[in-house]
Amino acid sequence: MKPSTHGHLPAAPGIRAEGLTKQYGNKFAVRGLSFDAKPGVITGFLGPNGAGKSTTLRMLLGLTRPTAGRITIDGRSIAEFDRPARVVGALLDARAVHPRRTAEDHLSAFAQAAGLGRERVAQVLELVGLSGAAHRPAGEFSLGMLQRLGIATALLGDPQILVLDEPLNGLDPEGIRWLRLLLRRLADEGRTVLFSSHLMSEMALTADDLIVIGQGRLIAQMSLDAFVDAHTEQRVRARAASPDDLARVLRRSGLQVDAGAGPGLLITGGDTATVGRIAAAEGIALEELVQVRDSLEEVFLTLTRDATDYESRAA
Repeated sequence: MKPSTHGHLPAAPGIRAEGLTKQYGNKFAVRGLSFDAKPGVITGFLGPNGAGKSTTLRMLLGLTRPTAGRITIDGRSIAEFDRPARVVGALLDARAVHPRRTAEDHLSAFAQAAGLGRERVAQVLELVGLSGAAHRPAGEFSLGMLQRLGIATALLGDPQILVLDEPLNGLDPEGIRWLRLLLRRLADEGRTVLFSSHLMSEMALTADDLIVIGQGRLIAQMSLDAFVDAHTEQRVRARAASPDDLARVLRRSGLQVDAGAGPGLLITGGDTATVGRIAAAEGIALEELVQVRDSLEEVFLTLTRDATDYESRAA
């Protein structure tokens, strides 16, 4: 079943933050933050705890007033839309549900408050896999089921923009894969998708673009691949029948070689073509030759090390 039931969507609006600032007393939760989230793209919103992600999302949704700057949808604040639930669907806290209210009642109440039709309730319950639990009270739900209910609430108005804060928390592997595919389908329909997550492996599988912040400031905004490539030193892993000979000729060519970093040789300063050419010229047979790239998690931790409010120490 498709998320949309209204046929072809018009061109979806994007999200823009311009000099966005939120100050509490003498502390800045967000300071001079500017970024864009574009239609047709899944944008990952990353930052350490306390970086200002939730505050930024609350300002987007009109729940918190900026101290300075602005964050807009298609150039307008959310308060300027007559029916904002048809423009933006959001999930900030999956537990924000009355425990005695059933899933169906929760969605029906939201639909009535937002001026939406009740016919959409059954559709989103089916979409998120909760049709069988529609008449159960939310207090009996697991965290994963609450996340699905929160996503159903966000989708109720068939919005052009989806904003999700940590939607993967509590989902099992099947649920994580389901959400990944759903977000991709929504983006492919031309919608704007902005979501935050601390699960870097899933962010790497899901996001197209990244917005990375720390201590309320923008650290980076670019595609996920460009982000990793820009902050990763070029390295190659090679295995050969004569590793000592390979290491010697590579060092002689000015490359750095680490023979103790896992299987084979870890080579810095050249790509696979360079290493292969040097080995061939010396008549050294290679058993493996692969490009090595840091994971998103490694790059993120390195780049935000100085922007973390709380840092664990090794035992």
